[in-house]
Amino acid sequence: MIETAHLVYFSPTGTTRQIVTRIVAGLGGKAVHHDLTLPQEQPRLVLSEGIAVFGIPVYAGRVPELCLERFREITARGLPAVLVALYGNRAFEDALVELRDIVSEQGFRVIAAGAFIGEHSYATPDFPVALSRPDHQDLDQAFQFGRQIADKLAAAPDAVPRIAGNVPYRDRVQFGGIAPDTLAASCTLCKICAQVCPPGVISVDDRVQTRADDCIMCCACVKNCPTQARIFTASYIQDRRELLMKNCSSRKEPQLFL
Repeated sequence: MIETAHLVYFSPTGTTRQIVTRIVAGLGGKAVHHDLTLPQEQPRLVLSEGIAVFGIPVYAGRVPELCLERFREITARGLPAVLVALYGNRAFEDALVELRDIVSEQGFRVIAAGAFIGEHSYATPDFPVALSRPDHQDLDQAFQFGRQIADKLAAAPDAVPRIAGNVPYRDRVQFGGIAPDTLAASCTLCKICAQVCPPGVISVDDRVQTRADDCIMCCACVKNCPTQARIFTASYIQDRRELLMKNCSSRKEPQLFL
């Protein structure tokens, strides 16, 4: 029986958190959250009991660099680990094998992995790429995946899954230089955008300011703004939305590796 399940995740818009939470519900045991999304003082942590479930969003087929920096503060000595990559209905490419290599170096023993679909960061009602996912079907599959992992731990805990992806990993796309703008007429200076920003690049006084060079384009500020005052106006984002609608509109289903 699993007594403790550690949820270790980076989830700017909350979709990755939803999936790992449902997986752990299927696993059973006490859930301990390690939310590494926001800037914070993060002491080195050695996990010594139970199982760890790592959750990350996929950015252009890779694990976000900021996410990797924070995950490196958590280590173990042979603790079983489950890997979860959440992608916006395009492709997860090398994100899972990259995450596998990182957590393995940190002392975890990977026993399962899954690629799930979540609403794309650039999705809007006019460009509904995986809009409102994960949905009930996704969450049910995540729960059942947790059950399958529990069964594997009881029957074949040392079996190593073969995970889709390539090494060397695909070239990393460099983010920065583009950030959401703020519609001054709609903005109430509530500071929510600054509070939910993973790299901490938004400040609010008499107006909202963003250090675009350090923006990771996660859209946490866009999706959490209560007045829809944060929007992307860059032509690059519009072009990406149109390309995603053209090529990535058909529903994709989770891929599981046990």
